[in-house]
Formats: sequence, structure tokens, C-alpha cells
Amino acid sequence: MSKVDRIKEKIGWYKVLFGVLVASLFSLIAWLISNLQTAATWQLVCTMIACIGSGVVAAAIHLNAQKQIDLLEDL
Repeated sequence: MSKVDRIKEKIGWYKVLFGVLVASLFSLIAWLISNLQTAATWQLVCTMIACIGSGVVAAAIHLNAQKQIDLLEDL
């Protein structure tokens, strides 16, 4: 497999992971908004931590994908 194909495959996996993380982030935020009044405090805190974690990981994946795209442009 050539280097270009390997980079394209990495970008494809990053797209899948990014999509899953963004979908889970939106789901967590929706749950948080809809259950803000009725959920226990520990549930709200765990959901907020999960939202922050998903956002950070999604941002990291986005940056890695951008690096791979830039690397692909240089080839």
C-alpha cells in the first residue's frame, strides 16, 4: 500500500470517529437539556464531563485529520 493510500485510509477512519463523537456529543447535550430539572446531580455532572471529554477528543481527531490532509497535499 502506498503512502498516499495509507493517509487516505487514516483520514477515512478519522471521519468515522469524528462523526460518532459528534453524534454522541449532540445526544448527551440533548439528554442534559431535557433532563436538567429531574436528573440527579451526579448524573448531570457525569453528563457534563462526558460532553467535555467528547468535545476534546473530537477536536483532537479533527486536528489529526487536518495534519493528515496537509501531509497529503505535500505529496
